[in-house]
Amino acid sequence: MRIEQKPHPMTFPAPAVMATCGENNIITIAWTGTLSSVPPMTYISVRKERYSHQLLMENMAFVINLTTEDLKYETDYCGIHSGRDINKFEALNLTPIASKYVSCPSIKESPVSLECKVTKVIELGSHDMFMAEIIGITVDDQYVNEHGQFDYNLSKPICYSAGKYFSLNEFIGHYGHSKK
Repeated sequence: MRIEQKPHPMTFPAPAVMATCGENNIITIAWTGTLSSVPPMTYISVRKERYSHQLLMENMAFVINLTTEDLKYETDYCGIHSGRDINKFEALNLTPIASKYVSCPSIKESPVSLECKVTKVIELGSHDMFMAEIIGITVDDQYVNEHGQFDYNLSKPICYSAGKYFSLNEFIGHYGHSKK
């Protein structure tokens, strides 16, 4: 039997990322994902009343920093405290590192940082979507396998679903494994 529910976002789990925007601001985002492979494009969706929204509109750039099990406290903290009131880098002892292509910093403790240039802002209701081209990527070499590829299992990524964080640390198959 299927039960009807009130419409709400149910495409969970979603990646839990820390996006940097402005000089010292970090916002936790679960509304993010892939838009295009060529050119490589992504998005983040942010509520208009957030301090980060203002910074995004001013700078039209951000960095998506992937999170890990080791960063779960920092990820949650950045989602419930405003950068208007505190410097989250200082409060959490996170290390800002200069990005190559955008003015906002990357987070050194993140395994992967995606430097993004906003190409379009779409008003969607509760959130505005900041569509962006990924113009640079840096990867912490401790998460690179013997084939020179980033290994998500080594980084122990986390995701978000309905107010909860979950680990994603078990490899279960390759793309195309069902082809005979």
